[in-house]
Order: sequence, then structure tokens, then C-alpha cells
Amino acid sequence: MANLCPLLMCLLLPAEPAVEADVVLRGATLYDGSDAAGVVGDLAVRGERIVAVGRFTVAGKPRILDGEGLIVAPGFIDLHTHSDKPLQNPRTRANLCYLRQGVTTVVTGNCGSGPTDLAKYFRELESDGGVGSNVIHQVPHNNVRLSVMKNANRAPNADELRRMEELVDRAMKDGAWGLSTGLIYNPGTYAKTDELIALAKVAARHGGFYASHIRNEGSGVLAALDEALTIGREAKLPVHISHLKASGRSAWGLAADEVALIAKARKAGQAVSADQYPYIASSTSLAATLVPSSFREGERKEYLERLNDREQSARLRKIIETGLERRQGGKSIHIARYVAKPAWQGKDLAALAIAEKRPAADLVLEIERNGGAQIVNFGMKEEDVRLIMRQPFVATASDGASMVPDANTVPHPRSYGCFARKIGRYAIEDQVLPLEQAVRSASGLPADILQLPERGYLKSGYFADVVVFDPKTYRDRATFDKPHQYATGVRYLFVNGKLAIDDGKFTNVLAGKVLRHKSKATK
Repeated sequence: MANLCPLLMCLLLPAEPAVEADVVLRGATLYDGSDAAGVVGDLAVRGERIVAVGRFTVAGKPRILDGEGLIVAPGFIDLHTHSDKPLQNPRTRANLCYLRQGVTTVVTGNCGSGPTDLAKYFRELESDGGVGSNVIHQVPHNNVRLSVMKNANRAPNADELRRMEELVDRAMKDGAWGLSTGLIYNPGTYAKTDELIALAKVAARHGGFYASHIRNEGSGVLAALDEALTIGREAKLPVHISHLKASGRSAWGLAADEVALIAKARKAGQAVSADQYPYIASSTSLAATLVPSSFREGERKEYLERLNDREQSARLRKIIETGLERRQGGKSIHIARYVAKPAWQGKDLAALAIAEKRPAADLVLEIERNGGAQIVNFGMKEEDVRLIMRQPFVATASDGASMVPDANTVPHPRSYGCFARKIGRYAIEDQVLPLEQAVRSASGLPADILQLPERGYLKSGYFADVVVFDPKTYRDRATFDKPHQYATGVRYLFVNGKLAIDDGKFTNVLAGKVLRHKSKATK
């Protein structure tokens, strides 16, 4: 046999059995979720699973989809969304703004906020027809702390810490994937490092990770990163940095130092990763941006009392004025959602101050007295954004939420365009990073970060979460002025083997699942 020619050898070998499939994609360029370049091939789906990738023969008469000129990739995984409540809402549970980008799995419970009763949350997601995408949830530290300590600005006593540990333990047993913190938000901002280490240790016992919107994303970002790394080392669990950035002019250029700090930790053997949305603007509450945490403690009525107290209000006004000076007098802060005066939405504070003939600081105080506002803050530098996205440990994540077009709000466009912008605009058009790396940042890498089994890659036997898009038309359309615009270019989208988008049209099929983490705790 050793002397036979290769052709004769092939003739003597048994033929591969034909593949039984429901749908077969032919002749597309396959990006498998690794850092490998795309290759032309076929992909077969049967039931919930991918059953063949590459070259194969097919049995029966499956539906054949022509993939010529199209790209096939694993369904994208968004590590950072705030879709907790929207996915419980009949209007937004289809998660269409994400499906249109090719996202098949979203992670909730981010920035320390979200439901803490996972059993109840999961039941609601699985009832009433289900959800459009798969859902992964984390234990939200802010809500855990709020349920035990309310909005108290102090360390927990022994009993309070025990009760928080029990809540984290229960949530991990119910299927949470890790512990999430938001350390610029109430009440998590009042937590010290030792409290976070103690709670992270609970997540670690179950095989979870620690994800954090760190304590400072401006000039103090390196110290904030170091705190997160310390928590990971002490609690012995992987660390994930939410939406890595260098925010504010005083922080511009620090992205290189951030990257170096994380790279050093990774080289030393620590499991560290990050995510990023590809925009120069962030979005958060006006209070978290301009009002110190010391003014935000306690109940809402106490906050209002401080705002209305002449002495405290005057002191706060000076702090706000300093903050506005660092933000071009308010020009970089745009109102995204303000219920009391919807006409202010879409306008920046500097322009509103001119129109209202009042100082911008007065407007901020008025907004806070009237319930606060969501803002879009233009605080990042394009060069820093591009540097961060090129790092192999940085995943793509939106920091957005499931929504439908609404003429009454002007939110950040990331909920509609994050993934299409990263892959279509930055990788395909601008070639800031290779297409295979951009695809990996949205698929295989987040799956690896989560240690998510059988998803994130184009492999036979894996769940058929698959996106098929046209590289010529896969682009974000949402802008800061007109954010409620769906991305274009997704031709087909499989969620657990079912077509959620078929020939560019939404099928109204809600095929998503709750993906529960399996605890590794022995007790």
C-alpha cells in the first residue's frame, strides 16, 4: 500500500458518508471564530447543530443557500448589554436591533445592575414565547448590595457581608456566569476592595469570573485597572474589564499604558480580558458623570434635600462647573433621554445653556431635581479607540440595550450598530485590524472569555448560532443624530438552528435560550 500513488490511495479509501442536513450554505467564505483567515467552503445545519463544515456531500434534499460572495461566521456574542428589562418586554424581547447585527447571544447583569433572583428572571425569559437571542446573566453587585444595605456609604458589617455572599452563592447556583460590578454607580461605588474580593471568591468557587466597570476611566484609570487585577489575583478568578477606554482629555493617550498593564498581567499568567465598543462617545447617567458619589448616597429624598439645600447646592454647583470646564463647557455632553423635557434630547448642554440663557451648571441641577437624564458623552480619542480594538484580548461589546425605533429618544447608536461598525467599517473599510480578528473579537474570543461550551466557533457538533452577511453592505447606519436605524447586510441568521433572519427579513421566530452556567462547586 505504501507504494501506491496518492490517487489510487484515495480510490481505495472508504468515501465519507453523506451529511444529513436541513440547510446547507454553499460556497461562502468561512471565518471560524479563531484567528485563521477565511476559507471558501460549505456549512450544514441540522436541527440545533452544525453538522458539517468545509467540503462534504449531502444526502436528501436540504434547502441550499447560495453563499457566493458572502461571509459565514459564528453568531456574535455581546459580553456587555443592559437588556435585562427590555428582554422581559414584549416590544423588545425579539432583540431585533442585535439580531440585525448578527448577534445571537447577549450577556446581561452588567455594570453591577440587573435582577438578583435568577430563577425568577430565567422563568420570565422562557415564558410568553421566549426571546430572540440567547441570554447569559451575571450576579449584579449593585443590586446585591442594595438589597442588603440599601444605598449606604459605608462598609458592610459581618452579617451584611454574609448575606451578600449568600445572594451571590444562590445566583451562581442558579446559573450566573460570574460577578459584575459597576464602581462608578450607586451603591457599588461605596464598596471597598476587600468587599469585592470576598464576593468574587464566592463566584470563583463556582467557576465564575469577575467583570467590572472599573472605578475610574479617566486620569485615574491605571489605578482602577490595578484594583480589578488585584481582585482577580486575591479571589483566584478571571478578570474581565468592561468597555476599556481612556475617557476625558486628561486621559487621552493612556490607552497605551492600559494595554501595557493588562499585557503584563497576562504575561505573568493572570487571566485578564476586556471589551470595547468602537465609538468615541460613551453613555451613562448625568449624575454619574458630574455629581460626586458623596452627594448621591442614601434615599432619593435625601439626594433632593442636598440639591435644594442652599449651602450644599452651592458647593455642588462649583464641582459641576469644574466638570463642565473639562467637557468643553458642556458641549461634549448630549442629552439622550430626559423625561421632564423631551425637547432637550439630542442637544448638548452648552447649546441648551445658550438657548435657555442660563449657565449649564444650573441646567444640570434642574435635571437632577427632575429625576436625572441619560447622556451621551464625547470623551474619547479616535487613536485610543483604534489602539484598544487591535488588542487580541479585547472583545467587541455594545454596552447597549434591546430597543426598537422610537422618535422620542436619542440614545447612543451602539445598540443598533456596534458590531457592524467594528467589522464593516473598521475592519473591512478602514482595515484597522484584519477581518478574521474582528470576527474573532465578536465570536470565539467572547466564548473563550465566558468558557462557553459549543458556541462561538464554526465546528461540527456546535450549536448552529451562525451569521451570514454581505461584506459589501454589512454596515452600521445608526448615527448620534439618528440612532434608531438598524444595521444592514445580514442575509441569514441562525439562532439554535432556526432562521431568525431569512434573506434579509426577520422571520418573527424567537429561538433564543437561557444559557445557564454549570457550577463547579462541590457543595
